[in-house]
Amino acid sequence: MEKRRRLILALDVTDRAEAKRVVEASKDYLDAIKINWPLTLAAGPDIITEISRIKDVICDFKIADIPNTNRLICEQAIARGASAVICHGFVGDDSVKACVAAARGQVFVVTEMSHPGGKQFTAPVADRLAALAKAAGARGIVAPATRPERIAALRKIVGSMEIIAPGVGAQGGKASGAIKAGADYIIVGRAIYESSDPAAAAKALSEEIEAVF
Repeated sequence: MEKRRRLILALDVTDRAEAKRVVEASKDYLDAIKINWPLTLAAGPDIITEISRIKDVICDFKIADIPNTNRLICEQAIARGASAVICHGFVGDDSVKACVAAARGQVFVVTEMSHPGGKQFTAPVADRLAALAKAAGARGIVAPATRPERIAALRKIVGSMEIIAPGVGAQGGKASGAIKAGADYIIVGRAIYESSDPAAAAKALSEEIEAVF
């Protein structure tokens, strides 16, 4: 995955044609595309392969099961062209390690979720989940752009591991704030794919990130 634009599109649409339209419009301003269950269920798993031919794909399946099931999910995602997967850490280190092994290390572990409800259960144990991700050999963690101070705190735990930060745009997070706090990439969905001009929206976010550097 490139680190040129530091922008990841969360492609949470449910129509194949619309998904491809948004990707084609915004691809020049993206380093990767995050595909979640809405698009995978609506368009079928082959959409992972199709999009991966255009940009690196992160399968955001928030995998949270026993080790064997985690392994099977990761193997299927990688086989279909995904460059990385996202899993939950609360299921324990054995389940995270199963993902890491199956995805050859290309795993991002959710520490603290970006929505208000994330403060209830993930936030109180986010530091422990970040430490678990590091010990398991994951590539990085997911931390909330809506709470940049938490990105800064988690950075101290994970060191040089990558941090990808959702919550910019519709949830109120700022791209520049997340990057300044220590995120490597920001994740943006509705602010791009619901825009009347996805290319212009992605370009503006890319320029906001670039200005930080």
